[in-house]
Amino acid sequence: MSKSTLKKVALYTLGAFSGVALSLSVQSYAANKDKAEALPVQSIRTMAEVYGQIKANYYQDKSDDKLIEGAMKGMVAGLDPHSEYMTKKDYADLKESTSGEFGGLGMEVGSEDGFVKVVAPIEDTPAERAGVKSGDFIVKINGVSTRGMTVNEAVKKMRGKPGTDIVLTLSRKDATKPITVKITRAIIKVKSVRHHLLEPGYGYIRISQFQERTVAALNESAQALSKQNKAPLKGLVLDLRDDPGGLLNGAVGVSAAFLPAEATVVSTKGRDGRGGMILKAIPEDYMLTTGKDPLHGLPAELKTVPVTVLINSGSASASEIVAGALQDHRRAVVVGTQSFGKGSVQTVLPLSNGSAIKLTTALYYTPKDRSIQAQGIVPDVEVKDKNRLFESREADLLGHIGNPLGGEEVNGNDYVPSEPEPAPKTKGKKDKKDEDISSRRIPNPAKDDQLKKALDLIKSPAQWQKSLGLAAKKPASKKEKSSE
Repeated sequence: MSKSTLKKVALYTLGAFSGVALSLSVQSYAANKDKAEALPVQSIRTMAEVYGQIKANYYQDKSDDKLIEGAMKGMVAGLDPHSEYMTKKDYADLKESTSGEFGGLGMEVGSEDGFVKVVAPIEDTPAERAGVKSGDFIVKINGVSTRGMTVNEAVKKMRGKPGTDIVLTLSRKDATKPITVKITRAIIKVKSVRHHLLEPGYGYIRISQFQERTVAALNESAQALSKQNKAPLKGLVLDLRDDPGGLLNGAVGVSAAFLPAEATVVSTKGRDGRGGMILKAIPEDYMLTTGKDPLHGLPAELKTVPVTVLINSGSASASEIVAGALQDHRRAVVVGTQSFGKGSVQTVLPLSNGSAIKLTTALYYTPKDRSIQAQGIVPDVEVKDKNRLFESREADLLGHIGNPLGGEEVNGNDYVPSEPEPAPKTKGKKDKKDEDISSRRIPNPAKDDQLKKALDLIKSPAQWQKSLGLAAKKPASKKEKSSE
């Protein structure tokens, strides 16, 4: 390409972008006369120059659509770890994943230090059965490095035709070398709610993810437990460990099952602390469509019996909203270890071409006006999990939003046992993994210290009452001597 042509391309693209910029700048000024700032014309001119140089000099001819799409992805991704630009396909995949059935491996992933990181594997899915753990870095997908790969790009590579295999290379904090796992894709039918009668009078409900039917499924589980017990329950354990979150209405509805009507569940604040939504324990705030209340027929004792909520560093977003609401209203004792700290609101904003942007638009606040962001929910009664050797939290993510109320952020770290661990057995590793997986499906207090403590508390109403609100006396600390 001649110098003359290069100059023409550069001038053309610069002129086109500058014209748009100046036009938008005038519109912005007219629409916001009370603001001194207009659009950054010089920065947009520089962007136009970059565009022109790529079109003129890059060794491959890239389409305008690809270049603009890349610029939009970079602009949104640079805001925080949870904001992203979604193509038409990405947007369709997002809507599919919240319906409760989709093809893939079954895990919630995020981004940290340029790599894809597992927030939590979803219960009873190929990822969990293959031994994928919360905190694992996915460093390769079918031999291709994930360095610099967006979360959506990684998800697209991991999804595929059911029955086909995929090989993931994982980096795990306590492993001396990379871990390679072969996983067979499947239609992921997530059963988000499970229940079990721990012993006569005392029930257990596990929520693995908040979906469209989670509120109704919780009601069904509660009714089934009462029927199985042949009498009203005396206490209930709500297990939200390694629940990565999901739909906001699900969190509001689950909270409403235990709280008085009209009680505040969660509120949001946007830019400069401006107030946003205030969601309460009322059907209008947790029902997506008109019709029968999904909590209709809920056993009355759920509003009054002692409740404990189990959380850990894999409990994020919607899980933290539920734990925070029940804790603030002194309706439940929170047991376990500090939660993930994902307290930001992502709003999906459709665009005119069928794509969308998922944008952080506000932060969540508990009923007592506490921000969850980068600090999480502190348990009233801390019980560590000695089998959890490493953890990660929101504060570990590069570019994360800080807590607007100040205070120290809580990072993930290594578990430091208080006494020497017994020597590992040389065989039976597969059996141990299978035992760990099944322990959440068939809860066993004898093999789960956190569950045992939660059960002991609801069996002793006086001790349960004494433990309510203890977390208020122990604020989050940045450095913990040990984790889960």
